[in-house]
Amino acid sequence: MIHQLRLAAKGLALLAAGALAIQPVAAQSVLRDAETEALLHDMADPLIAAAGLDPRNVDIVLINDSSVNAFVAGGQAVYIHSGLINEAANANEVQGVIAHELGHITGGHAISDGGGKAAQNISILSLLLAGAAAAAGGGEAALGVMMAGQQAALGKFLAFTRGQEEAADAAGAQFLASAGVTGKGSIGFFRKLQNLEYRYGYKRDADSEFYSTHPMTADRIATLQEVYEKDPAWDKPLDPAIEARFQRAKAKLFGYLADPADTFRTYPPTDTSIPARYARAYAWHKDGFLEKATTETDALLAQAPLDPYFLELKGQVLLEAGHPREALAPLRRATELTANQPLIATTFGHALIATEDHANFPEAMRVLKAAVARDRENPFAWYQLGMVYAANGDMARAKLASAEQQVLSGQLPAALASAQAAETELPKGTPDWLRSQDIAMEARAAIERSRDRK
Repeated sequence: MIHQLRLAAKGLALLAAGALAIQPVAAQSVLRDAETEALLHDMADPLIAAAGLDPRNVDIVLINDSSVNAFVAGGQAVYIHSGLINEAANANEVQGVIAHELGHITGGHAISDGGGKAAQNISILSLLLAGAAAAAGGGEAALGVMMAGQQAALGKFLAFTRGQEEAADAAGAQFLASAGVTGKGSIGFFRKLQNLEYRYGYKRDADSEFYSTHPMTADRIATLQEVYEKDPAWDKPLDPAIEARFQRAKAKLFGYLADPADTFRTYPPTDTSIPARYARAYAWHKDGFLEKATTETDALLAQAPLDPYFLELKGQVLLEAGHPREALAPLRRATELTANQPLIATTFGHALIATEDHANFPEAMRVLKAAVARDRENPFAWYQLGMVYAANGDMARAKLASAEQQVLSGQLPAALASAQAAETELPKGTPDWLRSQDIAMEARAAIERSRDRK
């Protein structure tokens, strides 16, 4: 089941004075779903390995944003917008995008380095000069200084990023070839981008090339087509299993994010395919029609009774409709079938707690502790675990769990207070006591950095 989390930024945005704003990651909504994350990693892992990176150390993060985009923001993480998944016709198109973004990672492309740093410095300087002119009473002079500074910054920054994009294109083509993945999806997606350019009135002229952060799409297609067609993998067929999983995940995401009316138009009742039923189950659930949502999930389970993600969906629908006891059986089975996948186990733990039956709390404690042991960056799991600790009277660990949840959610003053409170109550020298100190130091340092920026 898809969950949406508000997370603090892991990457920094370059803000060049108001006129130039590039924002790779701000405090955006991250979409977490066990099925989709497993699919994205299975699609990306051969490319990551081809890039000379360890798949265990590279994150593929899905962002709730309807625009057609993907990016990196320092570190080893590829961020993909939900709008890109919706626009992609098949899994291979998304693989082409991932390969390109991996080219940015291996190339060390970050907007705080190189030309990006120089552009930022020019913009800051222009603001300072403009402020001095305005203080002297020269309003028009201030505006002129700022505009001139922005033009210089923009030109330098865009030239820098175009060079990075060309390098990432070349690297992405190499990674696809090394992984034995066809580049047809990459070309197909570039053609989609070209159509978007035409749709929104972009035209090829001196100005449009100057103001584009990327090389012109037609040029990229021409260059890459020649490279890809020479590769032995060019005519390699798509993986049917990956493609089927992609169409499922795409429909699931659409049903979760789109207005239900749009979902029913895109996936009408006459369409009885698995992706269509998946999308409609989410739409009916969003509209509050439990019986119709259950009918769709039961139809899915009739085709695949042991599919853990169908079981997870049925359990989540029942749980969120106020029937936690009925949700336990499908969620418990989904948790078992996925060997305690952390996101699914968290939902199961939530359902156990929601029954308000203390006889279920020991099992909730077990599955939630297993969940956070494998995925510590899950604030909802920590919140639920804190509830179990509190119900058991273990307030010290309840406060520690709250501190974990709060620091992940960006509630830094609250995290600091909870960690300090936990530290005073936990036995000294234990792992939990040491962890409370770590969180307190982390929160305190983040608060100080925030103050310094202000």
